[in-house]
Amino acid sequence: MTVEVLNRIGDELRPASDGAVVERRNPADHRQVVSVAPESTAEDVRDAVSAAVAAQPAWAATPPSARAAVLERAADILAGRAEEIARELTAEEGKPLADARAEASRTPTNLRLYAGEAVRLTGATFPSDDGGALVYTRLDPLGVVGAITPWNFPLNLAARKIGPALAAGNAVVFKPSPHTPLMGERLAAALAEAGLPPGVLNVVHGFAAGAALVADERVDGVTFTGSTATGAAIHAALGPHRRAQLELGGNNPVVVLADADLDRAAAVVAASSFNLSGQACTGAGRILVAEEVHDELVERVAARARALVLGPGDREGVTTGPLVTEDAVKAMAAVVEEAVADGAEVVVGGRRGEGPDLEHGWFWEPTLLVGARPGMRLVDEEVFGPVVGVERVADLDEALARANDTPYGLTAACCTTSLAAAQRFAAEIRAGMCRINRPTVGTAANAPFGGIKRSGSGAFKEQLGPGTMDFHVTARTVFLGS
Repeated sequence: MTVEVLNRIGDELRPASDGAVVERRNPADHRQVVSVAPESTAEDVRDAVSAAVAAQPAWAATPPSARAAVLERAADILAGRAEEIARELTAEEGKPLADARAEASRTPTNLRLYAGEAVRLTGATFPSDDGGALVYTRLDPLGVVGAITPWNFPLNLAARKIGPALAAGNAVVFKPSPHTPLMGERLAAALAEAGLPPGVLNVVHGFAAGAALVADERVDGVTFTGSTATGAAIHAALGPHRRAQLELGGNNPVVVLADADLDRAAAVVAASSFNLSGQACTGAGRILVAEEVHDELVERVAARARALVLGPGDREGVTTGPLVTEDAVKAMAAVVEEAVADGAEVVVGGRRGEGPDLEHGWFWEPTLLVGARPGMRLVDEEVFGPVVGVERVADLDEALARANDTPYGLTAACCTTSLAAAQRFAAEIRAGMCRINRPTVGTAANAPFGGIKRSGSGAFKEQLGPGTMDFHVTARTVFLGS
């Protein structure tokens, strides 16, 4: 059944002002239209920002415990509907139901964590030489926050942006991915049902709404997760006087040293490369393997890739779902074709998914290539799909040099049984996150998340590390005299 999604602007649910819509089809069966959402105009976005500007002062004046209570109630609502939402997520985005259930269950947890931040916002006092003056800081909301989210984690990433913004007393204009508008609506509807006042969270859908949102000078900051190219455009448009939180792409390496436990390393490589059909910014695109263990590791990773079950996410036993669009399938085909032409060899996969359950979907087989080398798009760029290349290296020195020879710096992993090698890797890898004997994918709800170089702005990171709320507040220094 197709679900109609509308924009949320102030106290209204409404279509685009010109009536234009965007269809989202099931990536496992493109004959099915899952949702229809507005293709919002610049006028719609202006109205949403106006509603946020009008609603923000009263929300900022709402007691922190009351703001927290709204987030807690929304978490309860989402938890109660987790199974239904997970099934809708699988239909709209494509991920296997087990992964959709995990995301649907994490989202309420995130909102509860951010609810706690509402009552933990504190300033500081400072010693003063100004005879008797009290010098202190107070933390105020940033104002109006624009939240632009991708399709691969449409609930969890949206909650990580909207939750802390609301906890701090900001109003939000939220633009979900046009590939997952229904998930954006489910999150916004839960917050509205939980008692969030009209205008505090506004939602605009479509492909063009993001540019209009960023261009509006009344938006005090934009939190964005997505491609590096789009992030760079947002950063330029905001200028130096408005705030940006940019979580961008990655070209993430896994290094496997000669002393590694190869069964464990193969599991790390397979999870890093093929989980979520390779459609995660933290997924691994490059596997740098010591010459001594190269062939044996490739054999073990290949066995794991062959064991994966490709199919519609709602089917029992499926581990690998479809890609997000037909264009994504074409991109995988082009990457593999170019790599093979440049001398790489396909060990597993390398083809569009075939079979009676796959013929109407956007499927690509988990693909492992050997003979990858710098200069190939497979190695130099973010692939964003279940295609990974293996490179031979002599030792840790060469592995670090190759791993750091990229404009990206999101996450990296090293498989080794040597504590000295692990410590050196952690000290010298140029990435915002480092994992030892663990896949590149995954997060910790209480730790900072983000990258360096072209993988992020670096100034503000997501998640519940000590700087979680920094993006969403401004510090005012007060000199109080008698």
